Amino acid sequence: MKLIMKTAFDDLRKNPLHQYQSDANGEKQVVKVYVGELLIAKMIKLKKSVRYFGVEGYQNYLLETKID
Repeated sequence: MKLIMKTAFDDLRKNPLHQYQSDANGEKQVVKVYVGELLIAKMIKLKKSVRYFGVEGYQNYLLETKID
């Protein structure tokens, strides 16, 4: 995984084809974004630090839309 921009993470999280899961443990919060069972992005918030990570090729998942 590599660092990505907040806007890219938000786009992945808000995509209706993706699911996300949030876990909090004390001062640490983790939000993971999945396509099916594949982890494609995560956000780690620790105290005042926030970092966003995406898998290699996460841009491919930004463009996916539901086809009817």
